[in-house]
Amino acid sequence: MMKRTITFTALMFYSVSLFSQTSNSFSEQDSSDAKTLSEIVIKAYEQNRRLIDVAAPVSFTGQAQLNRFSNMSILPALNITPGVSMEERSPGSYRLNIRGSSLRSPFGVRDVKIYLDDVPLTDPSGNTYLNQLSFYNFQSAEIIKGPAGSLYGANIGGAMLIHTLPVAWQSGASVDYSAGSFATNNINANLRLGDSDHENIFNYSHQTSNGYRQQTQMRRDVLSWETGLKLSDQQTLHAFMFYGDLYYQTPGALTKAQYDSNARQARPGAIRAQAAIFQKTFIGGFSNEYHFNDNWQNVTAVYGSYTDFINPGLRVYELRKEPHFGGRSVFQFKKQIDQTRLQLNLGAEAQKGFFNTRDYGNNAGVADSLETDENINLWQYSVFVQLDLEFNHGWIITAGGSLNKSSLQFINLFTRPSSNATTQARTFENKFPPHLGVLKKLSGTVSVYANISRGFSTPTSSELLRSDGLLGTNLQPEDGMDYEIGLRGSLLHDKLYFDISGFLFHLHNTIVQRIDTNGVYYYVNAGSTKQNGVESYVSYELADNAKQFISNAKVFVSYAWHDFHYGSFKQVTSDFSNNEMPGVAPHTVIAGFDIISKMGIYLNATYNYTSSIALNDANTGRASAFNLIGARLGYKKIHAKKINAEIFIGGDNLADTKYSLGNDINAAAGRYYNAAAGRNYFGGIIIKFIK
Repeated sequence: MMKRTITFTALMFYSVSLFSQTSNSFSEQDSSDAKTLSEIVIKAYEQNRRLIDVAAPVSFTGQAQLNRFSNMSILPALNITPGVSMEERSPGSYRLNIRGSSLRSPFGVRDVKIYLDDVPLTDPSGNTYLNQLSFYNFQSAEIIKGPAGSLYGANIGGAMLIHTLPVAWQSGASVDYSAGSFATNNINANLRLGDSDHENIFNYSHQTSNGYRQQTQMRRDVLSWETGLKLSDQQTLHAFMFYGDLYYQTPGALTKAQYDSNARQARPGAIRAQAAIFQKTFIGGFSNEYHFNDNWQNVTAVYGSYTDFINPGLRVYELRKEPHFGGRSVFQFKKQIDQTRLQLNLGAEAQKGFFNTRDYGNNAGVADSLETDENINLWQYSVFVQLDLEFNHGWIITAGGSLNKSSLQFINLFTRPSSNATTQARTFENKFPPHLGVLKKLSGTVSVYANISRGFSTPTSSELLRSDGLLGTNLQPEDGMDYEIGLRGSLLHDKLYFDISGFLFHLHNTIVQRIDTNGVYYYVNAGSTKQNGVESYVSYELADNAKQFISNAKVFVSYAWHDFHYGSFKQVTSDFSNNEMPGVAPHTVIAGFDIISKMGIYLNATYNYTSSIALNDANTGRASAFNLIGARLGYKKIHAKKINAEIFIGGDNLADTKYSLGNDINAAAGRYYNAAAGRNYFGGIIIKFIK
């Protein structure tokens, strides 16, 4: 079967002249060679340093990675990063798993703080609607793996910094259209006006799909405007507005028997309930960067956001209204003292939310009688400081920490009159989570680092408030300590690039999800976990000569070994101590081959192996290991230096492997399995006009 698949893939790619993706796909930033990775400038921890000078487990996803796949989703590009697993339960329903963080996420993103440029995309409840963004809202992303409390608040899983503005400014316009299996269509229009000092970007994306299972149709419309203004040599302003309208059906997870008999079916009852998500979000904000002098500067950002969330589910018909606002300000001091470069960052971040959640009975997709009505007032802030010292002889030390506080107030409005409304409150004051990193440059292109960090993660409002309206009064924050060493850099004249790290992470009061037989979601503290692992990324540049027929060729391998187990963990009469932690594959391998010809034809091929995954605390349910093969073939042409054209075709899961992705962990009655798409294809065209 494997030989036939490879033969078919080769014939398909050499029988067509084909093509690529995003609005930046013709710029120098698309280069995916080892030198680009080693020289890339990382903004994480406010350091603006080359990746080899960062004493922390940070990974970068840029245009080179994004443009290897279809332009339907960022999922496969992020998954190249070892230790990161973005999962799709059904089209439009995503989870982001960084070193096991999705254990707490029935859907969406939790325990990972995400920023959209300078403002938090994560709301004050701790939830992030990452699926609200389209593929075209990403120019690049930086992922910090493990606790990042020295600058990014209380969290355990890490942080993601999304960058939306292109590195190199080009005014003009572009139109992208792609289509694929399951009646999938995606169109994007982009208009860029002004110059590098007065940037204006308007973008509109529209995506639809019928889905690969019953009850999996989706539609997403995203409209955005951004401007970057250089007001003076000292001051730069960035403002944006973003509106996303997302609808996707939710088929529900299957039992093993249902999955084996017909993996494309919806869970019984999902179609009658018209189970789906209607999600609309508006975000507006601006940031101001001001340089007082050669030593001092400040970046201050404020934002406001509103989400309207409607979820006809199997048990209830849920309506949520989530207005919130916040801000972040960071002062930075830099000074050269003899042979030592000093940098001090200190600042604060605060968010305030006024949420309302109502649950009704679901009568065949129509809201019935009111069951719960809750106002949720949320407030959280963090104050942080970080000191960076760069010494002579290649030593760099980073030390920091933060003070964090969050409070949640639940007001039950279901009782009448309102004067009798029941109010419950929880406040969490976290200890000082420290972060210490020490880096030694072994040469101009190789460095080794050690990193120690402690993290705290408070329960989100969704975790405290059970889906049946009851408050989890005993749920406590998670508390974890991470020890890490890493080696990264490039050798052989920058042809060989590597990034290897090992970590020991011990977590206490681990928060895990439960789903009872009535479909009620709730959370408990599950004792402790021991999460140890090795993560590595290695690439080798086979060719890099614009005058040769093969102008560029590269291979890479990403590998993660995760030995994640519970420590002491007892629930009532069940003892799960030392069991494998569910939701995380012990072994994940992603390998790729990229080749570009002088005439503009290119090929990207990808292989993914994921080992068997435990699906419940008892380890009695498991998802099978799987192998995936995907590829993309394209052709791009520059016409008169003003018009660029590109066309591409490709396929995912070309071996037609049956597998489950985005499994429902610890679900009652063994309803764990969400079948992923079988063999599927895509193709598209891009036209870019440069002024």
